[in-house]
Amino acid sequence: MLKQKPFSAHVTLANPLIALENSVTAAAFRQTPLFSRWRPIDAARPAMSASWWQWVASTDSLTARLMVAGGEKPFRVRLLRQGVGWPRQDEAQALGIGAKRYAWLREVALCLDGTPWVVARSVAPLSQVKGQRLECLGERSLGSWLFRQPGLVRGPLEVTTHSPQFASVNGIQEGCAWGRRSVFYHGCKHGSLSLLVQEYFLTAMADDLGLPSR
Repeated sequence: MLKQKPFSAHVTLANPLIALENSVTAAAFRQTPLFSRWRPIDAARPAMSASWWQWVASTDSLTARLMVAGGEKPFRVRLLRQGVGWPRQDEAQALGIGAKRYAWLREVALCLDGTPWVVARSVAPLSQVKGQRLECLGERSLGSWLFRQPGLVRGPLEVTTHSPQFASVNGIQEGCAWGRRSVFYHGCKHGSLSLLVQEYFLTAMADDLGLPSR
């Protein structure tokens, strides 16, 4: 069973779905010194099998794709951590913000029959998420909110083969076949929102679906 980790080594939260207004002073996400190396998806295509290209290059709802691929296996979004902290350096660069600017952070595992197939980390500037009620998602997928937003624009896809550090922090030891990320842009009545979504396809998914390692 996956175990939920506290936001820092010094603070343990009784309820991971803390309000954004309180989480700045209550907790911060653990920072890691290393970050994944990202490159445009077209640059990675020669090294990517056709089977994985269909997954990694897709721009529709990943949740819906996983549910179809899983067949009768029950699907669940497992909330790992959620709150406020500082983005990693590469995340701040992708969003065009300072590395010491507070952001809303969310880490989840997308599980089929209890097995994590995908882990994901989403980051948005804290000043932009007020009024969006993203902190209320709980164990609903971010896509269930995201793809209902009118006028949504998705930035270019980037990919990596580096495993996400946050997965091991949350007790997930699976390797990563491919990781992808893109920034979603949404202009709404509460103001513009830039949301970085990073999704890592795990080796357990490859094993269950008979996909090649890359």
